[in-house]
Amino acid sequence: MIYLKLFGLTLLFSLVSTFSTPIPANYTVFWYQQKVDHFNYINNDTFQQRVIISTDHWCTDGCPIFFYAGNEGDVFSFANNTGFMWENAPRFKAMVIFAEHRYYGESLPYGDKSFASLDKLGFLSVEQALADFAELIQEIKVSYPAARKSPVVMFGGSYGGMLAAWFRIKYPHLIVGALAASAPILQFPGLYDCNGYNSIVTKSFRSYSEQCYLSIKNSWDAIQRVGSNGAGLRWISDNFNLCKPLSNSSDLNDFSSWLQDTFGSLAMIDYPNPADFLEPLPAYPIGVLCSKLPDSTKQDKPLLVDLYQAISVYYNYSGQRSCFDYRDNSEGGRLGGDGWGFQSCTEMVLPICSTLNDSMFPQATWDLSQVKADCVKTYGVAPEESKALWLFGGENIASASNIIFSNGARDPWSAGGVLKNTYAETLIAIIIEGACHHEDLRSTGPNDPIPLIRARQREIIIIKDWIDKYYQAINHWPAEWSRDSNLI
Repeated sequence: MIYLKLFGLTLLFSLVSTFSTPIPANYTVFWYQQKVDHFNYINNDTFQQRVIISTDHWCTDGCPIFFYAGNEGDVFSFANNTGFMWENAPRFKAMVIFAEHRYYGESLPYGDKSFASLDKLGFLSVEQALADFAELIQEIKVSYPAARKSPVVMFGGSYGGMLAAWFRIKYPHLIVGALAASAPILQFPGLYDCNGYNSIVTKSFRSYSEQCYLSIKNSWDAIQRVGSNGAGLRWISDNFNLCKPLSNSSDLNDFSSWLQDTFGSLAMIDYPNPADFLEPLPAYPIGVLCSKLPDSTKQDKPLLVDLYQAISVYYNYSGQRSCFDYRDNSEGGRLGGDGWGFQSCTEMVLPICSTLNDSMFPQATWDLSQVKADCVKTYGVAPEESKALWLFGGENIASASNIIFSNGARDPWSAGGVLKNTYAETLIAIIIEGACHHEDLRSTGPNDPIPLIRARQREIIIIKDWIDKYYQAINHWPAEWSRDSNLI
């Protein structure tokens, strides 16, 4: 690794990425000195924000900048799994930037003490993260003089998609538009049926196999029966190869919740091509998992033996994991469980419940009072469940412009997404039949279905139109930029 100073930015040249999928371009990593608090003049603390940048295809004459709004995890995990940006950078002559979200990955404002107390963790918020991105965009335009007339298009998936949409709403003068993929900006109390997420998960599994659906549906009672005593807890611990044995009913409930989260994750990433996003997985992993659950008439221990084989498709398809940690919600370090736990207890209050009879999950209500009590106990804060709505509008976004809201029809998070084109002319909803979580942002693959291919083509046309109109408005066309459709 080589450190250099360029235009006031500390650059770290890196030849390999953090995770296994290689970034398909030359890139550098630089550390930008950000303010911990953008909104007062008392706290002068700063931190180093990690940023990936590639100028491989940038024409250096005001050509576009593609900017990814980092999510709740290591920035390389998203850079390695957002092939749409890398594949389209050559045709748009675009600079590519991935900015890591504060308090995730290696962008920790207070190092290993970042989560130690509320006086340090309290600077983790949507508003601060958006301000980070705003300052970074302006710094790039100063550091690269040829970028001063460059239009910026922001991309993001999932929480990153929410940030991309909200950035366009909050800072429309800094970007020409945003592709907000799988962004559940409507999944807040008062706007959303909390059954939506688990209902889509259930439909996904059931579409593969009725026996699979029934096996999972029956497994929750089986877990409780088998784990009702010490011997049963030891049996589950041994047969599920748990890193830490279950010792009481609270552990058993945590184990059950971990399994439920597993099935939700699988529904999100049931991609048609092999992928290594949250975990290394085969194509259509739900189908592979369901092949391990062929008989829903099995009871208790025989059923749970099958269930272990099924979840091993998710957690150990590569065969390299020695045990399963039901307490780890970071997806092998790729996502930041501690940071997201805090955010879900402050602004990102996204209700999920399971009260429908045909759900494959156990009955569970969503109780805001209990959520608040748990958050106060854990973090010393109570959720502001309506804050995101009054900050960014909720459904009242008709004054916004140039945002693509794309959603896969099989993505559980689409239940809280923008699915209709009635808000404003340039707020465009694209629903992709058969697709999963921000699948349109992934690299193209040999098994991509036609609706996915067409959605990406439409997104490219819309983005080009944003950029064309920007150049027309400022009367500057880069020499290497084509005004006609041959660019795409």
